[in-house]
Amino acid sequence: MGEGFSKRERGIVLLACCISGLVTPLLSTMMNLSLVNIGDSFGVGSHQLAYVNTAFLLSSVVFMVPLARAGDIIGKKRMYLIGLTAIAVACLLGAVSPTFWWLIGCRVIMGFGSAALVTTSVSLITDVYPRESRGGAIGMQTMCVYIGLSLGPPLGGTLNDLIGWHALFLFVVPLAIVSAICMLSFRHEISPSAGHRFDGRGSVLYGVGIMLAMGGVINMPELWAVAMLVIGVVVIALFARWESRTPDHLLNVGLFRTKVFAGSCLATFLNYAASYSISYFLALYLQSIGAISATEAGILMLVQAALQAVVTPLFGRLSDRVEDKRILPTTGMIITGVGVSFFLFYGLEVDYTLVIATMLVVGFGMGMFSAPNTSVVMGSVRPEETGEASAMVAVMRQSGMMVSMGIAMLFISVIMGGSDNLVPENYDSFLDVIHISFAVCLGMCIVGTFASFLRGRETSAYSE
Repeated sequence: MGEGFSKRERGIVLLACCISGLVTPLLSTMMNLSLVNIGDSFGVGSHQLAYVNTAFLLSSVVFMVPLARAGDIIGKKRMYLIGLTAIAVACLLGAVSPTFWWLIGCRVIMGFGSAALVTTSVSLITDVYPRESRGGAIGMQTMCVYIGLSLGPPLGGTLNDLIGWHALFLFVVPLAIVSAICMLSFRHEISPSAGHRFDGRGSVLYGVGIMLAMGGVINMPELWAVAMLVIGVVVIALFARWESRTPDHLLNVGLFRTKVFAGSCLATFLNYAASYSISYFLALYLQSIGAISATEAGILMLVQAALQAVVTPLFGRLSDRVEDKRILPTTGMIITGVGVSFFLFYGLEVDYTLVIATMLVVGFGMGMFSAPNTSVVMGSVRPEETGEASAMVAVMRQSGMMVSMGIAMLFISVIMGGSDNLVPENYDSFLDVIHISFAVCLGMCIVGTFASFLRGRETSAYSE
């Protein structure tokens, strides 16, 4: 893997994937500070507005595994370009949305395009870079993801105030075009499963299972949501059984028999499940109890993402030189857990030193974990399996994000009930939600630390 490509060709692929690394998180986070204006434009309330982000996130998870397999068959470069095209078209249509549900439909298409990008970008980088420099390249791409996450809220808020929420979509289109031009200049196509059949039945089982399971998670603790979750898990189990028997599998479930791969994927899921809701809670905490504006909160919250953007490529390159590949991601998980534990000490008087310390520690831990852990996953599979591995990293990350938000919404529903509007009278209850939610998140960090360390030292049985 990585042999036969020139330095220029590797650079072109990395540049294209770094630009797309900005696009996906921007699409995910730019909308947050525009939801009120979108609600005013279409006359919808907070419950329906939740679909703006949920539709995007759920769509991306549903399409990830099928599109990764399709990319292996028709070509990863081709699938990457399909993803960029879908995003550009959906953004143009979204910018002129005549109705709210038109907008939601566009967000579903954006999720489809995002799934095509995230499942092929890391895979393409893995394919064109040799093992000794792969971690640094993945670190650069991951850094761009964090830059997108950090720029999303303040950039979205600024564009919303100056031009309107429609401009958020138009901002993404030029980035998609530049990324497409870069990838088109890469003259090779990588199709490790060319000529194989696509597993349509497996795709349906996977999509239905994920939709039911994730739909149940984000609507807990309603009884119907519990039923959805249970049915979804059953369908996912049927999917796994089918995949173990069909020769034209959508996902090689045998990958999970490899201790390193399974442990790394579990660590990815737990890391994001423990940390993704941090920005959600901090935004509410700072604007309600802290009584600062959305702009001020957004600027303050840049601290975590900015630090992650700086340290991630450094740890990515360092992971190429460290012999025991467990050390960096396991240490990063421990440090993330320490930062998560700081939330247990938040009170009605905002301690900004504690808030900044939380973001710095979590940002450093996430930066130490992400690229080295992804490099381990991608190094633990055969060259023809990198598409599937990349898809599973993305699925674990996105599923972890949804579970993180599900935990937050569960305790808000249980503790605050119908009085979930943040007013001084229920600040105590909101603090209880924060403390209990992050106690659970700390527990996931502890489990993730063991999963990361116990996966074993060897990165691959198929090293090049």
